[in-house]
Amino acid sequence: MKKHVVIVGAGFAGLELAARLSESLADAVHVTLIDKNDAFYFGFSKLDVLLGRRPPADVLLHYGEIAKEGVEYRRETVTAIDPARRRVITNEGSYDADFLAVALGADYDLAATPGFQQGGFEYYSLAGAERLRAALDDFEAGTVLISVLGHPFKCPPAPFEGAFLLHDLFTRRGIRDAVNIRMTYPMAAPVPVTKEVSQMFLAALDERGIECAPKELVVGLDARERTARLASGGSVPYDLLIGIPVHRAPAVVERSGLAVNGWVPVDQTNLATRFPGVYALGDVAGGARTVAKAGIFAEAAGRVVAAHIAACLRDSEPPPPYEGDGNCYVEFGAGMVGKVEVNFLGGPAPAGRIIAPSRELAAEKEAFAATRRRSWFGLDAHAVPVGMAARAARSLIAEGG
Repeated sequence: MKKHVVIVGAGFAGLELAARLSESLADAVHVTLIDKNDAFYFGFSKLDVLLGRRPPADVLLHYGEIAKEGVEYRRETVTAIDPARRRVITNEGSYDADFLAVALGADYDLAATPGFQQGGFEYYSLAGAERLRAALDDFEAGTVLISVLGHPFKCPPAPFEGAFLLHDLFTRRGIRDAVNIRMTYPMAAPVPVTKEVSQMFLAALDERGIECAPKELVVGLDARERTARLASGGSVPYDLLIGIPVHRAPAVVERSGLAVNGWVPVDQTNLATRFPGVYALGDVAGGARTVAKAGIFAEAAGRVVAAHIAACLRDSEPPPPYEGDGNCYVEFGAGMVGKVEVNFLGGPAPAGRIIAPSRELAAEKEAFAATRRRSWFGLDAHAVPVGMAARAARSLIAEGG
């Protein structure tokens, strides 16, 4: 009789885990993949929506199109998780699992920063990116303040990508001299994996005339006066505030007893929780050592959990430990993309390096997305919607490509 694997959350981690189990254990497991949404989108697609390069409908990959052997997708909302019994309850029913994988990601707590919902914008959701795009259409001059409102947060380079791309946008519109772009963030450095990586970001910010204030946390907004209050006691004026919202584990995970100090602690070698047969992977997981919350590391975790389940079923040697390694692509504007190579757990300390931005890496980023569309959704890796191709061509022409 096949073992039942229940995966809650169909992001990078859940999709990769389901695909790997289908490819390697379709004869031994039945997979139920549960997500409250009907579609997936890559995190970097939000930048495309923000800049008007693609409409939201173009970036969605619908779960109903998944056709993986042994994988059943259910669009349902998880209302309770009982890790001791490996039971999941949804708005439609309940599921008992032999192996349970919790990959529900991190939620955005906009209310955690007083005044943010009334006086700020974000682009970490598709709806937020659309709303900000509309605001940018009407923005002609003033101070744009980009603030990281809490730590940890998804995709550490994303706030800085936003700054680079806004610089590009205002330059193309001929208003860059009328716009002051400033950043605040609570970290000591932009991407504190290594000095080399952070220095590349600091140099890029300086080249573009973007001011930054490290170790400064915005703790509240006065929407009427358009000022951001700092934890250090000062304040910063703004005309347009763009915040990276406070992140937290989903409420259903907090209620389940899985979370400790905000996130789900795991054995970082195999993503197992303290409950037998229960794994936590992706943004919802935590551990003794920091691994950035980003899709590429969640995907790697999915591969490790699939291999660990296979080893359990086959009574074989455990797979190599999870290293928290991967490549993050970073847009620097003007069609240029850089790449950060990081390994968080494979050595005594995190290691990383950055490969300088180029158009070749922009093409590599497109190939990265294409291979996952094919692996997870069975879509043609080279298929590009006509409208998207035309917009891309116009964009390259405008940027001098």
